[in-house]
Amino acid sequence: MILAHCSLDLLGSTNFFFIVEMALSPLCPYSTFSAALQGTPLSATLSLVMSQCCRKIKDTVQKLASDHKDIHSSVSRVGKAIDRNFDSEICGVVSDAVWDAREQQQQILQMAIVEHLYQQGMLSVAEELCQESTLNVDLDFKQPFLELNRILEALHEHDLGPALEWAVSHRQRLLELNSSLEFKLHRLHFIRLLAGGPEKQLEALSYARHFQPFAQLHQREIQVMMGSLVYLRLGLEKSPYCHLLDNSHWAEICETFTRDACSLLGLSVESPLSVSFASGCVALPVLMNIKAVIEQRQCTGVWSHKDELPIEIELGMKCWYHSVFACPILRQQTSDSNPPIKLICGHVISRDALNKLINGGKLKCPYCPMEQNPADGKRIIF
Repeated sequence: MILAHCSLDLLGSTNFFFIVEMALSPLCPYSTFSAALQGTPLSATLSLVMSQCCRKIKDTVQKLASDHKDIHSSVSRVGKAIDRNFDSEICGVVSDAVWDAREQQQQILQMAIVEHLYQQGMLSVAEELCQESTLNVDLDFKQPFLELNRILEALHEHDLGPALEWAVSHRQRLLELNSSLEFKLHRLHFIRLLAGGPEKQLEALSYARHFQPFAQLHQREIQVMMGSLVYLRLGLEKSPYCHLLDNSHWAEICETFTRDACSLLGLSVESPLSVSFASGCVALPVLMNIKAVIEQRQCTGVWSHKDELPIEIELGMKCWYHSVFACPILRQQTSDSNPPIKLICGHVISRDALNKLINGGKLKCPYCPMEQNPADGKRIIF
């Protein structure tokens, strides 16, 4: 800005001449400025050049200041958005009692991360984490993930062999799950033969015998595949059966295999870590609001239990894994410390409600007039 407001009476400054000389070096010879430094009077031409240079510097500085203003405005908005949407004190949302057994909690977290890495196929990363955290993982724990990822990698490369071999060896258990995995694998192999053109027609007809055990349950699909043989010489891609060649069948077979194999091996389709993270993202804003209300009203004793929340948070149908029971008397969800109790009359209430309804050693059902001994109530598990 000093250069932008310079005047000719400042030409005696050596530093100024040096700066201007560097800026005007493309316009004037260096010897001209050397002469000026020695006190030689400036010519009219040099004075004109200096005026043009000062004007150019002033315009450049103003342009830089304007651009900087725009950039600063955008950057400041980003900072305000971060401050508005992120809370640095997220750990204060939950009770401190959750982290009492810190070493045990850390081990559980490490195990969840390792299981997630194994399930995602990042075996080398999981092994490295086990070594660095000194976490002992049995081979029996790793084996299902190793087999699962080996077969999925083959399916991604359009190799049906390992998956078919696995499905055949587990046929009986898959039938107990009402799984159609083996049929879908055979169907996809048959479609691959159809894609080979007329040269593969005899091989496709020979392979069709694998559909015999599935004829009763998948009759319609088998009829469609047999009908496609009519158009084999003309090309399936131009026939009414062109949908058989859709690449989406490969993505479908990967999802089907993952779901059925996880069910068979006693694994969850999604890792517990990813489910917990997704659920936490949904619940965190609600918990932060509840925390602010509790602090504002100074009622810190409302949320003192580490195994339950002060309110019920709806996570959506995707996170429903088992049935829950809410006591119709106290209108609160039952837990391990307050389980549901079935009375002799058949009605179910929570244990806390049962204890509050006891009068003189007897209990009268709140839904029917039947009196009974509280000790006759039985705990039930949904």
